Amino acid sequence: MEQNIKDIISVQSGEKATRLMQTENKISVVVSKSSNRVSIRKEIEKIFDVKVDKINIINKMSGERIAIIKLKPESNAMDLATKLGVV
Repeated sequence: MEQNIKDIISVQSGEKATRLMQTENKISVVVSKSSNRVSIRKEIEKIFDVKVDKINIINKMSGERIAIIKLKPESNAMDLATKLGVV
């Protein structure tokens, strides 16, 4: 199952990321610096077969770029995290 993943680097799995998954149906991923909301949305929806509602991007002072992705109610962030092996 070869897939061309160019924007997503890794999935975050800390306390805050887990709380966001459980309470707000959001998942946090580290993305490349050249990615934008449209490319992240297309990649997430295509690869993981979920529906994205909204994307917020955070640029940290360390140079890391994090996308917090809110999924639509029919998609579950905890199920996606379990499939990815984060939880």
